[in-house]
Amino acid sequence: METFFRYTLTLLISTVAGFQFVQVITRYVFETPVMGLEEVAVIPTLWLYILGAINASREDTQIRANVLDIFLDTERARHILLIISETLSIAISIWLTIWAWDYLNYAWRVWKETPTLYLPTFIYDSALFTGLLFMTLFTGWHLLKNIQFMIKGGPSADQAVDHDYPDTSEVAEFSVLDNHEEGRSRG
Repeated sequence: METFFRYTLTLLISTVAGFQFVQVITRYVFETPVMGLEEVAVIPTLWLYILGAINASREDTQIRANVLDIFLDTERARHILLIISETLSIAISIWLTIWAWDYLNYAWRVWKETPTLYLPTFIYDSALFTGLLFMTLFTGWHLLKNIQFMIKGGPSADQAVDHDYPDTSEVAEFSVLDNHEEGRSRG
């Protein structure tokens, strides 16, 4: 799945950048804008945002304000906080997914089209429901992993949290990259 997101997001952001480049060149250099380019550019742009949000949810790297983590002393306390926050996230995500489903049904029923190129807006209307559905599923998956951690417990659950050098996914990713670079310099 990592490969799918890596290449799809790269393709989408390159497409959006290409559209913007063409628009700037045609509008300001040739003084003739390409009609309908904005309508076409909305599709990869919206899917880029939504797939990026899904990927962040999948990796559990979405932006959070973890202010309470400073006051927690053990991994068990940190996981209890994660379980509470992910339960709230799932409740809100389910609610928003239901709204997105209703909107998707409306968009299917009405079948709107863009004004210039007559593209069906359902192409990007469906992105919202798809994104919220997958974000809800991935948040549920992370919730289950945290509940499993709490049930299994063990010595790692009572391990003290090092506030000076937190062990986050970003730190782990940088250490993997650092080890990879060390291997390159030796070889």
